[in-house]
Amino acid sequence: MNLKQRTAQGLIWGGLSNGMVQLLQVVFGVWILNIITPEDSGKVAALVIFSNIASVLQESGFTAALANKREPTHEEYNAVFWFNILVGIALYVILFLAAPLIADFYNEPVLCPLGRFAFIGFVFSSFGTAQRAYLFGHLMVRQTSIMQMASIVISGIVGICLVYAGLAFWGLAAQSLVYVASVTAFAWLFSPWRPSLPAVQEEVKNERVKSEKYKLQGLYAPKSKSYFSLFTHSLFTLLRPARQMFGFSSKLLVNSLAFQFNNNAFGVLLNRFFPGGYIAGIYDNARKWNDRAIATIGGMVQGVAQPVLRESVQDASVAGILNTFRKLLRFTCFVSFPCLLGLALIAEDFIVLLVGEKWHESALLMTMLCVYGAFSPVVTLYSNLVISCGRSTINMVIGLVNCALVWGGIIVLHALGYKLTAMVIFYVALNIAWLIVWQACARRLIGLSWLHAFKDIAPFFVFAFAVMVAAYFTTRAIPISWLRLFLRILIAVVLYVGILWIARARILRESIDYIFKRDSKQLTNT
Repeated sequence: MNLKQRTAQGLIWGGLSNGMVQLLQVVFGVWILNIITPEDSGKVAALVIFSNIASVLQESGFTAALANKREPTHEEYNAVFWFNILVGIALYVILFLAAPLIADFYNEPVLCPLGRFAFIGFVFSSFGTAQRAYLFGHLMVRQTSIMQMASIVISGIVGICLVYAGLAFWGLAAQSLVYVASVTAFAWLFSPWRPSLPAVQEEVKNERVKSEKYKLQGLYAPKSKSYFSLFTHSLFTLLRPARQMFGFSSKLLVNSLAFQFNNNAFGVLLNRFFPGGYIAGIYDNARKWNDRAIATIGGMVQGVAQPVLRESVQDASVAGILNTFRKLLRFTCFVSFPCLLGLALIAEDFIVLLVGEKWHESALLMTMLCVYGAFSPVVTLYSNLVISCGRSTINMVIGLVNCALVWGGIIVLHALGYKLTAMVIFYVALNIAWLIVWQACARRLIGLSWLHAFKDIAPFFVFAFAVMVAAYFTTRAIPISWLRLFLRILIAVVLYVGILWIARARILRESIDYIFKRDSKQLTNT
């Protein structure tokens, strides 16, 4: 199967499977949200940033570094595997000891035992990083999707049972823990790669043989190395490939840390600004629905973008790289804008009907976040381009500056007395505007002009936005929530597909052709 076919298959299968993954999360999420309170959700949200940062430190950008290599060796996978285990255990010990400080920071004593329980997750995760990197680098999208769906079902059942038993936020933490453990187990099942241990016993044997040779020759035998010394030497030898990759991966590590600080800024600051967890819980509910929608699109793009762009960078001219990137960009916009803007359109009815009136305040926040969410997969694609071109330093600097602006802006707005809504508007506007920075990088790296980027992005946004406005005003007078929700979705889908069909958008027609296998054209020929 050639690169175009693998790209098309990865995008289509990734889209369908990611949709199923998010649908399963919606089903279990709705079930749980109808039981717990915003305060329960806020308590768990307070710990998310610590778990995410620990996971990033543990992974250290090695997944992307391995995917960026043409043919990673066993030694490189092995080094990443053992590095992750060592770092995972060390980080858990550090966070276990720091749990009382975290509880004091939020003035929530229960976060100490809750954190110590929840943080076990990234120890489990450390045993599967190399396996997941193998699946990612080899475009094994189908296996990855099965892994995610099965893990969601298993962890969702556990979470629901515990929440129904009255364990509330403990049930949420356990659900996350079981999910990580299940993903690791399935990664081992689907990945053919297996780790190997340092051959310490063999080195001990060699040392003894060498000593015997000296004695037989009547020479003074140097003192044999201790078992610990040999083990340490073997361990450093084993980890050498990881150290060699760290120059590239360290910049991705810093960028990933910046992303986590950016994405979890509200989770930290709202719990600090507004004790009790209610405001943080309301925001967290809005963010989760937006994140799930982004993950459906972004996961589809992320699953193929970097491996495909990597092969283009290694095998094609600049013109070929530009052509590949523009095809991916158009497809991303074609899918992302209607999905996320459509979710913004139905946010209020969606929240109230699915999870109850107690979460109604999340609806407006969800609407605003979905506007940014529409652009998030596009940003992910640009970021993958920069990484695939080997310019991880650029990626790192962009992430750090963006993170500093987000945190600084939220803190200043709170100090000036602005409410949560103003903070979210600032966050959304800044992250959309940041696309300009990414485009400037793409122009420098592969020659993507501002005009071409505008032509690839703007039509899909304009069509999607116009469709959502039309659907809103057409149905705003309908008093029945479920009927209004259904009609808005129906009208938006019909109008969007109809407009693109009338406009003879090739990407729509060839996507349909690929799905139904009516001809041999591939999606990436658009």
